[in-house]
Order: sequence, then structure tokens, then C-alpha cells
Amino acid sequence: METVAITPIGTVHNDVQDATEQAWHKITSEIHVKPELAAGLRGLEDWSHVVILYVMHQQAPFDAAQHLVCRPRERDDLPEVGIFAQRARHRPNQIGLTAVKLLSVAGNVVTVRGLDALNGTPVLDIKPYAPIYDGVSDPRVPSWFIASNF
Repeated sequence: METVAITPIGTVHNDVQDATEQAWHKITSEIHVKPELAAGLRGLEDWSHVVILYVMHQQAPFDAAQHLVCRPRERDDLPEVGIFAQRARHRPNQIGLTAVKLLSVAGNVVTVRGLDALNGTPVLDIKPYAPIYDGVSDPRVPSWFIASNF
């Protein structure tokens, strides 16, 4: 298997130290972008939302026997599904992707709300959320997802 080397562009700073269930939609985080990349943030403040790509560096060891096919959130009332059919944190590659509310950009610090990442999480990329590319109309989701009250 081929290896890919990626260098983080910054780090998440917040008060979240462990991956227990959080009210992620309420969490405010700062992303401290490397100073030499700060100029790349110019114009980002014009967007209301951004997409954050990051490495789940502490929270998501993957064990195929346990995680390849499992019940979301380990709930007995949910069906067994494959890891690629759910949004679980235990993934073959520890990559996280979240669309978040952009609160501010100041210097090399991007402040967001709703990022489901721990303090110290390496950030790989920041992209503006563009509904024409990122939004879909009438998405289909399984009934267990809707009924599970995530």
C-alpha cells in the first residue's frame, strides 16, 4: 500500500481533551494556522462556513475486527453497518472532515463553532463551504440515522 505524507497547516485549540460524546455544535475552537501560511487566509472572513480537514490524532484507533462492521455509537438499537456507511471516529485513516460556522479570522487564527476535534488536533486544510459544490438538495439517509436522534 502506498504511503502519503501530509504536513499540517495548523492546530486546533479548544477546551476538549477527550473524545467522549460532546455537544460539538456548541464548541468554539481556534485554529492556529502556521504563521508562514497566514496570508492564505485573506478573504476567508467573507464566508459564513468553512470545511476543516484534520487528523484524529488521539481519539480514533482503528481495529478492523471491531470497527469495520459495527453498530453506530455501539448502540444495540442501531443496525450493523460498515465503517464507510457511518460517521464513526474509528476509521482506517484517521481523517476528520467537518463543515463549521466561521466566527472570525484574525491574523493566523481562525475561530469556528462546531468542530468535532480535540485540543491539539493537527489541521490539514481549510476550505470555504460553497453550497454549489458542498451542498446537495434532497439527500437520502437511512432511517436508522434519522431515528437515532444524533
